[in-house]
Formats: sequence, C-alpha cells, structure tokens
Amino acid sequence: MAFDGITISALVAEMNKNLKGGRISKIAQPEADELLITAKGPGGTCRLLLCASASLPLIYFTQKNKPSPLTAPNFCMLLRKHIGSARILQIRQPGMERVVEFDLEHLNEMGDVCHKRLILELMGKHSNLIFCDDQGMILDSIKHVSSNMSSVREVLPGRPYFIPNTREKENPLTVCEEEFTQHICKKPCGSAKALSSSLTGISAVTAQEICYRASLDGDDPAGSLDETACLHLYHTFRRMMEDVEKENFSPNIVFRGDEPVEYGVFRFSQYGSEYSFQSFDSVSSMLETYYATKNVLTRIRQKSSDLRRVVQTALERNRKKQLLQQKQMGDTEKKDKYRIYGELINTYGYGLEEGCKSFRAVNYYNNEEITIPLDPTLTPGENAKKYFDRYGKLKRTQEALTEQLQDTAEEIQHLESISNALDIARTESDLSQIREELTQYGYIRKHASAKKGSKMQAKSRPFHYISSDGYDIYVGKNNFQNDALTFQFASGNDWWFHAKKMAGSHVIVRSKGEELPDRVFEEAGALAAWYSKGRSAPKVEIDYIQKKHVKKPASAKPGFVVYYTNYSLMAVPDISGLQEVSE
Repeated sequence: MAFDGITISALVAEMNKNLKGGRISKIAQPEADELLITAKGPGGTCRLLLCASASLPLIYFTQKNKPSPLTAPNFCMLLRKHIGSARILQIRQPGMERVVEFDLEHLNEMGDVCHKRLILELMGKHSNLIFCDDQGMILDSIKHVSSNMSSVREVLPGRPYFIPNTREKENPLTVCEEEFTQHICKKPCGSAKALSSSLTGISAVTAQEICYRASLDGDDPAGSLDETACLHLYHTFRRMMEDVEKENFSPNIVFRGDEPVEYGVFRFSQYGSEYSFQSFDSVSSMLETYYATKNVLTRIRQKSSDLRRVVQTALERNRKKQLLQQKQMGDTEKKDKYRIYGELINTYGYGLEEGCKSFRAVNYYNNEEITIPLDPTLTPGENAKKYFDRYGKLKRTQEALTEQLQDTAEEIQHLESISNALDIARTESDLSQIREELTQYGYIRKHASAKKGSKMQAKSRPFHYISSDGYDIYVGKNNFQNDALTFQFASGNDWWFHAKKMAGSHVIVRSKGEELPDRVFEEAGALAAWYSKGRSAPKVEIDYIQKKHVKKPASAKPGFVVYYTNYSLMAVPDISGLQEVSE
C-alpha cells in the first residue's frame, strides 16, 4: 500500500497521543536523509524515526536504535542547537496531504520563548525534512532543492515554505456531495482511479476498497455510474472519512501465506479467504513490521551499489577474457596437424621436385592419404622446419592458455561468490568485510585512512539458525566468514554443506558428536540453497560432507575449498520454517 494520507492521519493521531506536550531529549541523523528523535511525552520516552528517503519515505515509532556518524551532519547540528530540548505543542497534517508538521516551542539564547516548525514531506522522490521559523521561512532542509532542480518550488534557507498544489485535488475531509459528483462521477476513467486522482491522500488500494464496499467494480468507468450508484459511492466514502475524523483505526497487515502483501489502517474487505490478517495495537508497529525487511534491503542495496558496480565490471571483463582465451585454445587444436605435416615431409619429401606447391602422402597414424601444402620458395627441409616451428608455438600457447583459463575461471568463481555475498548482505558491517576483500585483491584502491565521521560498526557475524531438532546451524555471509566458519570454528565431525558448482555460503551444522536426524540435513540443505545463486530455482543440488574431509589448497582465494568424497541431496530453497537467532 502507498504511504497515503489516511495512513499518515492515523500516525498523526498516534503521535499526538504519545508526544503532544512532551519534550525532545535527543536528535540523531543516522542516515543522510533520516532523523531519529527521542522525546519524552505523556506515553513515556519514545523514539521516532523520520525518513525522507526517495525510495522509502516513512515515519513511525521504533524501539530500535541505529548507529550514527561520529561527527553529526550540519542539519542535525542545527536542529540540536534550536530544538534540542524543545516542547512539542502539536503535530498536524495539513488537509490530507502526505505532510507531517511538528509545532515546537523552545527558548533562545536570551531565554525568550520561540516557535519553530519541523516538516516532513512524504512524497516519493520529492520527500524532504524542512526546518522553518514561526514566519514560515526555511532555516534549512535535509535536502536542498534549487531552481535548477525544480521549477515549482525552491527548498533553500531564506525561502518561504509552502506546499505546492500541482494536481488540483480536493480535500476528502471537506468535499461535499455536489463536489464529489462533479469531480469524480463524471470522469471517463475507472471509479477507483477517479477517486485516487481527484482526492488528496487516497491511494489506489484505498480507492479500490471504497468501491468494493460500495459493491462497485473499481475498473468500471466512473462516468457510467447512475445517480443511485454515485450516491451510494459517496456515502460509502463518507463513512470511511468519518472513521478518519473519529480516529477509528484498526492497523493490520494482509498476508498471502507467509508473504505480507498489503497493509492498512482499516480492515480490508476486498481480500478473499485465501488471505489472512494480522492486527496491530499501533500504526507504528504495523509499519515497522511491514517495512523493516524492505527498508533494510533498500538501504543496503543503495549502499552496495558501488561495490556491485565494481564486481559486475570485473565479472564482465573476465568473462570476455575467458571467451577470447577459449577461442585461442580452439585454434591450438591444429598443432598436431602441423607436427604430422613436418614428419611426413621429412619421411617422404626427399624426392620432391623444386618449386612444388603440395604433395600427397599417406598419414601412417591412420593410413589415410592427405595433401600437404608447401611453400615453393623453400626446400623440403625448410618446409618441415616451418611446420615444426608452428607446432611448437601452438604447443607453448596451449600450455600457457591452460594455466590462464584456470586462473580466469577461478577469478570468475571468486567474483561470483562476492556477488552472492552482496545479495545476502544485511548490514553495513557485512558490506565492510566485502569491501575489505575487494581491496585486498586489488579491485578497489586502498585508502590510507578511514573517512572522517564514519560510523562505528559492530563486527559482522555469520547467520545463526536453530534446526527443528535443536541443532545449531551457521551460515557464512561472505568469503572471509566462510573460511573462518569452516577452518576455525567447525570441528572435524561437524557437517559442511554447499550448493554444488555455484556460488554460495558455507553452512556448518554443529553435530555435538551425535548422529544427526534426517530433518537436520534437509534444513541445512535448504539454508545452503537459499544462500546461494540458486535461490530462485525450484530445487538446488547440495553437496555435504563432514568438515574433516574439506581441505583448502595452498594460496587459494578465501572461500575456495576442495573435497573428493561427498554426499548429495536436492534441497528446496525455503527457510520460512527455520528459527533465526539474533546475535
């Protein structure tokens, strides 16, 4: 569901309940476009996340803290200076816009009472956090927008703040029946689209829900509705708006199996019996549950884009090199023909006439007659030497290419394993280890010192799962962890799992010196399949063996191992039933 005006209305009601009249105690800026405000209000101490990300703008209460830069950004320092201990007078939503305004009261350096506004605009790629004085002048914003970037509105210090009205939508809380009929029921598009495109803060799924409650097909043209149907649609819409005004919200997430497909602050009627619902006590807990994984993955994908680009470029270069080497290797297959030509010339060429361009001879290796081209300007002996020289050159080329092809294949295998590590990374510390590996092997230039203001990072640890039978299963997130898990952490009788002939994580099952139940092998295999390049396949072949039979060749790249006897199983990459342990 879009983070629409109705969801924001429910959040504003929740924030006023918990924060109105309270005081800000701490302001942090963990990301370039994100604030974490700690405040003490009627509901106790709360931590509020305000995110102006272009891909995932959000606002909700959270229990989780996030590490912040050692040196706070300028916007964060400005807020601390002015409203570091401000009182929260009111939290408002103008109209049904995707905007949240915080009215704040604080004392200046002289001890005089001053008022400020902190405004969060949740508008997709135009999302922003804007700090204004009591006259509506912008003091600063988390993103600066100049006239070169937008012809509608500048967001710069010293400019007046206003909400641009670019779509001419009606406020759903104040629209009357006549305006509703005129603006919506006369449109040639579908009824649901007519609602979402004419009314502020109504998302497409909310519009479909209104149509469903009115027993209408949201795809039917609004202009085709008769007077009775249009009146029924209006009254259905008004009942929902009355619930908004009375703050009658029931946050819930819609699931299809284990997959969350939608969320809303009203109970949806449009989803059938194949869907299930999970209710929540607050809008914040609903949003945090729904967006937690998505937000983490979005952030990590953004932060890993430079590493992905490095890996992808290196992979493409090595694959092109491999194709060229394979073509050259194919050319060396002619070498034995040239050797035979030389031998046959030496054997039968003593009677050749001078200036002869070719001659026929029986190949004594297969008793077939062949025609051997000759250079008429050379003697038979010189022609034989010419073919032997060509044979020698191709033989040396083949020997060199055999080694080069092996090196290139290992390089591709190494890069694919790093690419897989990027796919499963969850935290910045995971990315830090991958960056270290890329630097160590020369893909990234090594910097002398860390960037000023960089965050303190916790050490990345392998994934830890508990099998259904209570056995500990560990999964390496990258090549360094794979090596450490297999050769430092695991004991000889523990079991080692890996996807066959593809990039993937090392999976270790602690055996406790016991014989493992079959179900543990299946679950460990599922983990090895899930954390591999075969994650999207219906089934993945998994090799497994006791750790004592896994060896690391000398000078091998991290994560690379060899084993000569192993068992195999086919695993479905589904780990939904496994319990992950938070380290």
